[in-house]
Amino acid sequence: MKPRTSPFGFILSFGVVSMLMDVVYQAALSVQGPLLASLGASAAVVGLVSGLGEATSLAGRLVSGPAADRTGRYWIFAIVGYAITGLAVPAMGFAGSVVAVSALIIFERFGKSLRTPSRDAMISHASAKVGRGKGFAIHELMDQIGAFAGPLVVAAILQATHNSFGSALGVMIVPGVAAIVVLLVLRHRVPNPEAYEEEGEAESPAAPAGAASAGAAPASAAPAAPAKQPRVKLPARFWAYTCFCGLVLAGVGTFGVMSFHMVDAGLMDASFVPVLYAIAQAVDAVFALITGNLYDKYGVKVLFVLPIVSALVPLFAFASSVPMVAVGVALWGMSLGVQESTMRAAVADMVPGGKRATSYGMFSVATGIGTFIGATVIGLLYPLGQPAIAVYAVALQVAAFVLLACLVRRA
Repeated sequence: MKPRTSPFGFILSFGVVSMLMDVVYQAALSVQGPLLASLGASAAVVGLVSGLGEATSLAGRLVSGPAADRTGRYWIFAIVGYAITGLAVPAMGFAGSVVAVSALIIFERFGKSLRTPSRDAMISHASAKVGRGKGFAIHELMDQIGAFAGPLVVAAILQATHNSFGSALGVMIVPGVAAIVVLLVLRHRVPNPEAYEEEGEAESPAAPAGAASAGAAPASAAPAAPAKQPRVKLPARFWAYTCFCGLVLAGVGTFGVMSFHMVDAGLMDASFVPVLYAIAQAVDAVFALITGNLYDKYGVKVLFVLPIVSALVPLFAFASSVPMVAVGVALWGMSLGVQESTMRAAVADMVPGGKRATSYGMFSVATGIGTFIGATVIGLLYPLGQPAIAVYAVALQVAAFVLLACLVRRA
């Protein structure tokens, strides 16, 4: 069925869905460290839980990506994944224990692992008409509007209620329901996003005179079932690129540990932490748009900026003054902007369309492992102080930079 929305309109509409749902789950991520700390968790526990949550979000796509490609039910995976997040986040504020909150954090990230490969595959089809980098950057920009608004809403409610996490996260049921409604409407208008990228299939050459003979099929006959697609191996360049991304994430860590440091070191009240997170999301949006457009001109060479920026994060984020920490969080936002737009766009250009959701799943395994290692190691190194964290992070980013240089040289 032909889409009833333009490719650009599809990207914008999916951006609205992501914007609303980012209000929900980014609100939770912005207070993850302070919430667990208020229940008695240590830095190591926060690092483990946040790392495991992100690993679930990323590595879980190894299953959901191929399953979406195999069944073709991209919309089902997307809808169920968004619904899980919409329910898990409001429940976190009322869970009342480290174990319960940790389980909900991981469950919410599982929802993200279900929806993301299918979402990215559908957006990649639409972005083929507007430019890969631009398409993903536009989606990320709208995504970050929600990521900016959600933490500010949580900060305001925490301030008004004297740090009542139940009130701050419970209200997130409203944007969650709104996101599902928009998603269902978009599915009705574009049941088959692959049609954006199909060429020459909607129209066939005009039939020659006399073609409607006894052996010709009637015009109303049902179309033949599509031929089974041959198995396609993911290219070696994709695997090298995936290793580069995993190394970068292993050296960055998560905001959960950073936010734990902010309250544990007495630098700020829990209600102000989401404000810094919102600033990081604003930086994320701007940097995603800039690097996304540059990627369309220069390709993966743009990603040399990623290990450089990521290496600077721990030098500031775990400092003992608020201005230094704020700079570290902004640098983390820059790194995140590249990860969530340009990094994803490169995958679509390396892998055939029929394997795209699978490739995003495989890609996410490496980045999930990297995120888990980074958050866990940094959480364990936290008692040793900032220098230990910085040495670890810089070493991994240097290795990532060298690997990317080899990849570019062989291209």
